[in-house]
Amino acid sequence: MSLALAADAGLALLILGLAVWTTIARTAFGAVIGFMAYGFLVALVWVRLAAVDVALTEAALGSGLTGVLLLGAAARLPRDAPAARPGWGLRLAAGVVSAAVAAGLAAVVLLLPVPGPTLAPVATATLPTLGLGNPVTGVLIAYRAIDTLLESVVLVLALIGLWSLARDEDWGGRPDALRAANPGAALVLLAQVLPPLGLLVGVHLFWTGAIAPGGAFQGGTVLAAMWVLTLVAGLTRPPRVGGRGVRLLLVAGPALFLAIGVAGFWLGGAFLAYPAADAKPLILAIEAALTLSIAVALGLLLAGPPGARE
Repeated sequence: MSLALAADAGLALLILGLAVWTTIARTAFGAVIGFMAYGFLVALVWVRLAAVDVALTEAALGSGLTGVLLLGAAARLPRDAPAARPGWGLRLAAGVVSAAVAAGLAAVVLLLPVPGPTLAPVATATLPTLGLGNPVTGVLIAYRAIDTLLESVVLVLALIGLWSLARDEDWGGRPDALRAANPGAALVLLAQVLPPLGLLVGVHLFWTGAIAPGGAFQGGTVLAAMWVLTLVAGLTRPPRVGGRGVRLLLVAGPALFLAIGVAGFWLGGAFLAYPAADAKPLILAIEAALTLSIAVALGLLLAGPPGARE
């Protein structure tokens, strides 16, 4: 057995073990930690499969951001509430459904034709017309552009749904859910040292997405994480959600994306079609605006509804 195969087998066993441990964890906090560790190991699997873009997305969104949201939800659960455990019948049904889904996914993967269907060759052949060097970005911004547009809109809709949970008298106020009452010196130090580095990493991920793994969602998530770190440390407070500047930043990315898409009818002959001469500048403008909108949306989602701790 080669060293690489042994490492892959060990990684698979770790993932299976973490999945079981997360499922049977008796506390919400333990289950969330298990879920986050599981997500980071899955990101390593994607790296081993040479899908670095997917690995970055899994680490930033699937494990990092989702894990923080789950931690926030677990922290709000009453500590003295009795643990409600489902009966054996419900557990058995959930297990059967999970096994059926896993078997179906395994069958789909094993029955794929050789070579498997992919848009990568088509995207690679047309990348020069878009001015891009990363096939993944080419697929997301050209062949699946409507999906990418809707994904950015979903974030705004999710934030609106969160804000709707605020009391009427708090509407337009300032989210305050992540302020730590007594942040420790270590947390304050990290919140002072890491954000400048995180800002550079976030901008790098956005900028390099045109030619290498990266992009707006990964860069925006890193920027949001740095902002949330300063919020938790008490070094800053989120803006009022009724501010015009905040709302403009939230809609800037989806609005510019939609505007360029509509302009494609005249510039490229179809919705979200890019003229060859100006494709790369237009795509970079979309990605830059999306990075800002995603960062603000994710940061405010983590900050909570207005008046959360007024």
